[in-house]
Amino acid sequence: MKIVSWNVAGFRAVLKKGFEEFFDNINADVFCIQESKVELDQFNFSKEGYEMYLNSAEKKGYSGTLIYSKIKPINVTYGMGIDKHDHEGRIITLEFNDFYLVNEYVPNVKRDLSRLDYRMAWEDDFKNYLKKLEENKPVVVCGDFNVAHTEMDIKNARGNIGNAGFTYEERGKFSELLDAGFIDTFRYFHKDEIKYSWWSYMGNARRNNVGWRIDYFITSKKIIDKVKGAYIYDDIMGSDHAPIGLDIDLK
Repeated sequence: MKIVSWNVAGFRAVLKKGFEEFFDNINADVFCIQESKVELDQFNFSKEGYEMYLNSAEKKGYSGTLIYSKIKPINVTYGMGIDKHDHEGRIITLEFNDFYLVNEYVPNVKRDLSRLDYRMAWEDDFKNYLKKLEENKPVVVCGDFNVAHTEMDIKNARGNIGNAGFTYEERGKFSELLDAGFIDTFRYFHKDEIKYSWWSYMGNARRNNVGWRIDYFITSKKIIDKVKGAYIYDDIMGSDHAPIGLDIDLK
């Protein structure tokens, strides 16, 4: 099974920037999108053989997640069942026969860190949500986690310590998630590779590859042997993020 994840920074915008060509060429079994920023009546993109699932934020033009899947899930859940977290369209969970797939768009703490306390609560609740799912089946999580975990995952580590996306608090929560029994699949397969998934629009950051790796596929540790590869498609344009991919065989 091939799963692709992409923060598109606005689905209507990326549809004008080659999204369909990439979608067709990559031929994913499941394609997960973050920061879709759309309501159901604001776009028209359907593909034969794919089911579509959309979780829009209550605030129009903000946040949101979207999934296209060739495989019809047993069940679909929107949000994590906690009211304070479930108004921004940040989670879709598909239950398949052998695992859960969670598409997640993690809240940004904002430049002034004004949302850091909320982010810490989100992280704890999301970890508990995943561990609850794991009681039934293994879990695959993908999306924009809005944190560069280690100094290897950011171009200018020293200059960004304490900044949004590279605070000790955010990095610590990602470590806690991995310590709870999850694997960062890209780092598992590419232990020393420097590759980024997000670049600022400022200062020719992408051209100069001054980036951050903040988009991840993580899996339950018990199924890491089923993962065949993890990828960052950093040559694909259309967003300030690059798509990422996972090949997994659970049969």
